[in-house]
Amino acid sequence: MRSIFAFMTALFSLAAALPAPAQTSSVPQFQVDALWPKPLPNNWLLGQVSGIRVDGHNHVWVLHRPGSLSERERAAEQNPPPAKCCVAAPPVLVFDTSGNLIKTWGGPGQGFDWPRSEHGIYVDDNDFVWIAANDPTDGQILKFTNDGKFVMQIGKKVNGPDSNATDRLGSPADIAVDVAAKEVYVADGYANRRVIVFDSDTGAYKRHWGAYGAKPDDAKTPAYDPAKPPSQQFATPVHCVRIANDNLVYVCDRSNDRLQVFRKDGTFVAERFYEKNTRLNGTVYEVAFSPDPAQKYMYMVDGSNGEIRIVDRLAYEVIGRFGRIGRQAGQFTAVHNITVDRDGNIYTAEVNTGQRVQKFRRLD
Repeated sequence: MRSIFAFMTALFSLAAALPAPAQTSSVPQFQVDALWPKPLPNNWLLGQVSGIRVDGHNHVWVLHRPGSLSERERAAEQNPPPAKCCVAAPPVLVFDTSGNLIKTWGGPGQGFDWPRSEHGIYVDDNDFVWIAANDPTDGQILKFTNDGKFVMQIGKKVNGPDSNATDRLGSPADIAVDVAAKEVYVADGYANRRVIVFDSDTGAYKRHWGAYGAKPDDAKTPAYDPAKPPSQQFATPVHCVRIANDNLVYVCDRSNDRLQVFRKDGTFVAERFYEKNTRLNGTVYEVAFSPDPAQKYMYMVDGSNGEIRIVDRLAYEVIGRFGRIGRQAGQFTAVHNITVDRDGNIYTAEVNTGQRVQKFRRLD
C-alpha cells in the first residue's frame, strides 16, 4: 500500500509541475439588434450614412448625407407635398446605446464651408466633433463643440488634388485626434493620397506622408492588380486613419486591399492585404478597436464583400468574420463605417442604397 501511495503522490507531484495547457481564446461573437435604433421622429429619413463614432460618454454619433435622398424620399418637404413621407433628418444625429435619439444638429452656417458631401465623423476626448468631406470641391475639415457650435475650419475649397499642399486638403475621408499631443490626423483622401497632421487647437500644418511613409505623388497610377507588386503610392481613397492605445497609426488603403501601419511620425511599420483578389471597391474601408486596454481585436469593414472581419490586431491575422451582401437585418448593402462602444458592441453605417445604421451586440 505504501508503494502504491508513494507512486500516486509522485504522479500528482509530477502533474502539478507540468505547465498548464494553453488556453484557447474564443473569437468574439455578435448578433444583430434589429430594433436599434428606435424610429426617428418628425417624419425624418436617413440618406447615405457616411460616418459613425462612439464618444467617451458611450453615445453613438451618426453623420449622413441629406442631399443623397431622392425627391420622392423627401416628398413631405415639397409644397404642396405629393405624399406624407418624408423629411431629411439633420446631418448629425446622436443616439444612446438603447437607440434613443438624444440630439441633432448640422448643416450650412456662417463662417465655415459645410461639406457638399459629408464623409466621416470623429468625437475626440475633449468632446469636440470633427467632420470630413469627400466632394471633389471639399478641401476642408470642420471642428465643432458637442452642441454644434462652430470652432475651426482647416483647409478650403479646392479644384483638383495636391498631395503635398499644406493649406488645403483633397476630399478628406476620415479623422483621428491625439488629444495629448494636440494633433489631428486626416486620411486625405478621395483626391489626395496621404495622411496629414495638423495642430488640433490652431490648425497649423505639422507633417504628412504617403504609402510606406514616403512623399506622396499625384501622378496617375495603374488600377489595382493583385498579380502585380504592391503600389508604392496610396490609391484613392485613403479611407481611414485610426490611432491605437500603443500609438500605432492604422491607415486604410481601400482600393489597394491593404492596411498600412505607421508610427506617429510617419515611419512605416507594417503592411497587410485582406481578400487580395478583390477588385471592386477595395476591402479595407475602416477599422475600429475592441475596448479592452490592449485593444486585442481590430474590426475591419469590407464594403465590397459585405462583411466585418475580426482581426488579431498585433498579429494582423483574420480570426473571424460576419455578414454578407443583402438587405435583411445583419446583412449589408454598402457597409462603409464601423465603431465600437465601451461594452464591445459594434455599430455599422451604410452608404449608397443602404442608408442605415445597425447595431451588433457582443454575446461573450
